[in-house]
Amino acid sequence: MNTEKLSVPELMALENKYGAHNYHPLPVVLDRGEGVYVWDVEGKRYYDFLSSYSAVNQGHCHPEIIKALVEQAQKLTLTSRAFYNSRLGEYEAFLSAYFGYDKALPMNTGAEAVETAIKLCRKWAYEKKGLPANTAQIVVCENNFHGRTTTIVSFSTDPEARNHYGPFTPGFIVIPYNDAGALENVLNENKAIAGFLVEPIQGEAGVYVPGDGYLKKCFELCRKHHVLFIADEVQTGIARTGKLLACDYENVHPDILILGKALSGGTYPVSAVLADDTIMEVIRPGQHGSTFGGNPLAAAVAVAALKVVDNEDLAGNALRLGRIFRDEMQTFCQSSAVATLVRGKGLLNALVINNEEQNDRAWDICVRLSENGLLAKPTHTNIIRFAPPLVITEAQLHECMEIIKETLRGV
Repeated sequence: MNTEKLSVPELMALENKYGAHNYHPLPVVLDRGEGVYVWDVEGKRYYDFLSSYSAVNQGHCHPEIIKALVEQAQKLTLTSRAFYNSRLGEYEAFLSAYFGYDKALPMNTGAEAVETAIKLCRKWAYEKKGLPANTAQIVVCENNFHGRTTTIVSFSTDPEARNHYGPFTPGFIVIPYNDAGALENVLNENKAIAGFLVEPIQGEAGVYVPGDGYLKKCFELCRKHHVLFIADEVQTGIARTGKLLACDYENVHPDILILGKALSGGTYPVSAVLADDTIMEVIRPGQHGSTFGGNPLAAAVAVAALKVVDNEDLAGNALRLGRIFRDEMQTFCQSSAVATLVRGKGLLNALVINNEEQNDRAWDICVRLSENGLLAKPTHTNIIRFAPPLVITEAQLHECMEIIKETLRGV
């Protein structure tokens, strides 16, 4: 089938007919991207204000990352972990030093990395903490989003994520987010806690930023009770929030760090779990693995992607431009009949729309934004997430804010 000659409706119809309906895309068909821009099949240019859910922090098709991808793809793509390969050790050493850990365990997707962290935490609890077999509990937070596997949705509080997927995996305790007292109570009452799994900012919940000191207090409580603090920075990590990690705002160094998305700059599925030797050494040959995890292509891409973050000071750019965005948009919200408030950190932000969650106003606004040349997506029906590539310039950001404000004025 020659898809180059198909119309936009025909291309969308192909996905609808032959693909599972597990997503509800905006009605645009994208064909290429560069930096902060994407183009549809008809040549219309858009600002990308979703960044593939923060996977494209370095911008679309960054030349240094693409160069690493192509050069390695022409040499060696996959060996499996049955053998050593010439890129993996270099990558693991680079990644471990970059984030300050003894070891890295390479995987492919964010959900895989979360599952890996859960297994690692439980195994540590039995072999190092001394919990009786099959008793370990992991504390999680309400409105969390850590992935879509059966185990992960077992501790989701989103009915859409859980409905008709049971029976569910036991071993999780759900507490309110942004409530260190709730964690303290659980830790005091239950001696079988192995770890606390938390998003430093809850992205899918609507860019919910916890209060100052929350992460630090939780980290200290975990230390006190000999419990592992596990940070899921799949969406918030790699400079997105204005720091290399969102945990860096409170000088928290997680016992287990989960990374994904922008670890590859959006060019290839790459994720990783990092921890020090005393934790990571509980995993031995044959006890966990992945055919593609740690492949040389992923290793080359991830090293290049992280070098871009440093060389272009993407964290600094996100920090500075994020403040400009929130200041200007909050001023706009004060007189808006549609937008209530803006919140976030760095260039991970959300605009709250003053509608009840039952209607489609946020969706309709996103459709209008796309018509005006900017792509964003609602979450929880009345919240619009804005997360452009971190290579965006101040001039481009101001242009985008004008598009957003003009669109909202027209609603």
